[in-house]
Amino acid sequence: MERIPVQVHAWDPISEAGVVSQLRCRPEVRVLGKDETHLARVTVLVVDTVDEDAIRLLRVVQRGGEARTVLVAGQLDDGDLVAAVEAGVVGLVRRNEATGERLVQVISRAVNGEGSVPPDLLGKLLGQVGALQRGVLGPRGMTFAGLANREIEVLRLVADGCDTSEIAARLCYSERTVKNVLHDVTTRLQLRNRSHAVAYALRAGLI
Repeated sequence: MERIPVQVHAWDPISEAGVVSQLRCRPEVRVLGKDETHLARVTVLVVDTVDEDAIRLLRVVQRGGEARTVLVAGQLDDGDLVAAVEAGVVGLVRRNEATGERLVQVISRAVNGEGSVPPDLLGKLLGQVGALQRGVLGPRGMTFAGLANREIEVLRLVADGCDTSEIAARLCYSERTVKNVLHDVTTRLQLRNRSHAVAYALRAGLI
């Protein structure tokens, strides 16, 4: 089994040493030295609270490479959760739950692109996501996938094999409008072409 290269950062050396000691004896991971940051696939950041300084440090750490980030915090509430997720964290662990076993679980999920959140905070996160969709995105005709309702309608017809003129006729748009919609989608989401846009919408479960 290939060991996951992990870099540990902390505000203070005692916290860092504690997490390193939990991980160093685990066969699933390899704790990297300070001069091996570029090799990390997961970065574990240890903080007391998720405040502005912690978010700033998080962004500095992420700027240094492609590693996914796991945050170990002394305190975590629903506000901290949203701030951490917005900053790109994929795994969250409270410090008093940061056993070697738990850390390895979260690191293993992170390296595979899977998120980990304390169970008591997951429901709150889902509630906030729902409120954002209902209160902000929905009234503007948007979804979390970054597509407006009419963009989804156009992509659904592209997926059905319709050409520009057929889409325009079915939706009562001009052909120019259809072309503009497709151009806006591919440009905004950095997609290569219509087929790529359809694939994106399919993966997002929108069509």
